[in-house]
Formats: sequence, structure tokens, C-alpha cells
Amino acid sequence: MADTLPPRPAPEPARAAARAAPEPRAPRDTARRQVRGTPRPRLGRELIGSTAGARHAAFRDAGSDLDSLWPVKGPAPLPGSILPGKRIVAFYGNPLSRRMGILGEFEPDVMLRKLDEEVAAWNRLDPSTPVQPALHLIVLVANASPGPSGKYRTRHDSAMIEKVYGWARRKNALLFVDLQVGQSTLQQELPWIEKFLIRPDVHLGIDPEFSMKNGGIPGQRVGTYDAADINYATRFLAGLVDKYRLPPKILVVHRYTPGGVTNTRKITLDPRVQIVVEMDGFGAPWVKRDTFWRDIKREPVQFVGWKQFTKLKNDRPPTSREEILRLWPVPLYIQYQ
Repeated sequence: MADTLPPRPAPEPARAAARAAPEPRAPRDTARRQVRGTPRPRLGRELIGSTAGARHAAFRDAGSDLDSLWPVKGPAPLPGSILPGKRIVAFYGNPLSRRMGILGEFEPDVMLRKLDEEVAAWNRLDPSTPVQPALHLIVLVANASPGPSGKYRTRHDSAMIEKVYGWARRKNALLFVDLQVGQSTLQQELPWIEKFLIRPDVHLGIDPEFSMKNGGIPGQRVGTYDAADINYATRFLAGLVDKYRLPPKILVVHRYTPGGVTNTRKITLDPRVQIVVEMDGFGAPWVKRDTFWRDIKREPVQFVGWKQFTKLKNDRPPTSREEILRLWPVPLYIQYQ
């Protein structure tokens, strides 16, 4: 683990760190936790809940007053921007853990073949928005123990990141490097990953769930980011775009609770960085639609994403591609975990 900050001792082995990471989204999720006093199944004109069916307010043309908020008025895409011209389909995880996501669940050749199949399926269903494949790699893993750094996180070494980057290159795919900062901060963690972010096909993901800025142990309490944190990440990426003359970067922000991102109206848009707020919840399709409506549709930022779990224990039954395409706004970033 050569990338650990000196002079501290080397951190725990990467595989042990992956084992220590919390299970993906333990059963505490998501839209079942409505704001107290919110009536079901209708909130004003917004029809939500298990009985909403095809009229769910997360869908396009279902009578939601929120439809008019989208698409977000923001800076025009610069040359080289990926969104909104393409849809990104990403496989998420860590090759040192079979339980953190599909990226590490299978041998590389099998995983990449499954990625090809998913890309082809989306291209068949929506040929008007060609798919850009991606791998979304957790390079900073939140831990349930403080570890040598005392920050409840472990950095993975460059060799592992280069290996996954090589897999992405085989498929002309993007690589997202994802940070679970634990009790560290973006200010402390972004510089060590800069050497990858200066590549034109490498982008950034940040996970509020594991940002324990208010204290607590990852996996025992849900963390948070504020608009100020997201603006910091945006400025960092924009600086790299200028310094190294790169095409615009993409910043993916995972979110599945109202408190996961605070002060969204204060998030600043910059044409050098395209921000995706991804619906990160799990559950039956109506539960995920509720979460999408509550945490994404009601609080516009820029572009939106959708997390799809590949295990029935998390998404039972899975939300179909057709249902995802009926959402408004339509997700342009699809992540499989």
C-alpha cells in the first residue's frame, strides 16, 4: 500500500480493508423513511408510494409539478463533454472484494463480457443515446476500524488502480475513482488521486454515506456532504481541466437519504465539470422511485443517475430498464453494483 501518507505505518492489507467495509446498503434504506407527517400515497399533487403504479410522480408526464424543473438550466456543454449526448453504464466495486459490487464479483473476463451485454441491451432499448461503458472503482474504502491512519479509511495502491484502468482500456471504457473518506476529508484525499484524474478518461465519484464529518463509524451511521464539499471537488477537478487541458470531468455524487447532501441549492455549476447526483437506494421498484422523487427530482442539480443492484436481496424485483427510461429526468448514468 505504497500510497499511504508517511510517516504513519503501512495500513492494513487491502483485502482485509475490503472485508472490513460495510455491506452494501444494509437494510436501513430508503424512501420508506418519509418525512414525518408526509401523507401516503399523495403529497399535494405528487402521487408516490406503493399504490402509485404507472402514475408515480417520478415518471415523466405523470402530473408532477416537479417536471418543469428539468432539464436544469446550466452552462452549455463544452467540446469533449460526455453528457448529455451519451448514457454512461458503469460496473461498480473493488476487485479485492466479491461483495462490494459486480466489478469484483467475477473474474475480469467474465465481468467485462457482462458489461458488454449490458451496454448492448441499453443501446438496443434507447439507440438515440449511445452508451459509454465505464468501470467505477472504489479506491478509498471506508473501514469499521480506525486503522493506522486513525481515519477509518484505507487507500488502495497504484498497482491495483492501474490494473483496473487496464481493464477499462480494453473496452474503451471510462474509469471512475471513488472515494469513501471515512473520518478524512476530500481536501486530504483528492491530492493523492490526482495522478489518475489528470488522465482524460478518468473521472471522480464521492460517497456521502461514508463521509463521517460529524463523527461516527462508517457503516454504523450515515454520513453527509454539504454543497461546500461538492463545490470543493468541482473546483479541484476544474483546476485539473485547465492545468492539463483536459476535456470536462464528470463528478458522481451518490445519494440515498435527504441528509446525504445538504444545501443543494448552493451547488455551483461549472462547464468544466459535469455533476451527476445518483439515486443510490435499494428496494422494490416503487421504493426506489420514491427515493428518486424525494432526493433527486425534488432537488435539481444538473444530471441524474440510478443505482441498480444485481442481487435480489437488495433489489427485489429489479427495476427494469424500461421503467428507468420512463423516469423524468431520465438517468444518464446507470451504475450496477
